[in-house]
Amino acid sequence: MRILVVEDARSLAEVVAEGLRDQGMAVDLAYDGLSAASKVDLTAYHVVVLDRDLPGLPGDVLCQMITERPDRPMVLMLTAAGTPGDRVSGLALGADDYLAKPFHFPELILRIQALARRKPDARPRTLRAAGIELDPVRRTAARNGRQLDLSVKEFALLHALMSASPGFLSAEQLLEQVWDEHADPFTNTVTVTIGRLRRKLGEPAVITTTPGVGYRLA
Repeated sequence: MRILVVEDARSLAEVVAEGLRDQGMAVDLAYDGLSAASKVDLTAYHVVVLDRDLPGLPGDVLCQMITERPDRPMVLMLTAAGTPGDRVSGLALGADDYLAKPFHFPELILRIQALARRKPDARPRTLRAAGIELDPVRRTAARNGRQLDLSVKEFALLHALMSASPGFLSAEQLLEQVWDEHADPFTNTVTVTIGRLRRKLGEPAVITTTPGVGYRLA
């Protein structure tokens, strides 16, 4: 799941991003409205977590720009403006959800997950492929009835491969979906994590590699 957090308070933005990454999400950050608009143009996000009071380009204007896109991400306004009138005006701009600061972090996670499921191109809650069942909400995965004990990144990697199945994902695409924009494109992180995931999935092997193309579930 790819998330964009737009928040001008850098300390808060980094805390939110770190918490979401701990849940296996790939998170990008923008500290002003103009850089956020540029990132939305370049990257297909599932959810944008958006502050209303932003420098450069106001959050309200950015929200309208995002919601006018045909392939738009879902928008969660996360803002200190928390009166009933603020909430109504924010939703009227096209935001899909509204959460006032201060907030309870587990609630933020649940709201983001719910929005991702509502996105028009979202997959069904439980993914099934190659004898594997994965529930991204409950964060459970099993193969042929055997529960899998996966790390956060292993789970996110399996989720990405199952979502793309039977298609291929390149190492660059996996870096983008599972890690974030700051991931080193020359790192062997994908190869190492794929290796660990293969061992935990067991035999027969279901993740295949095609040189120059990428990885997929057989």
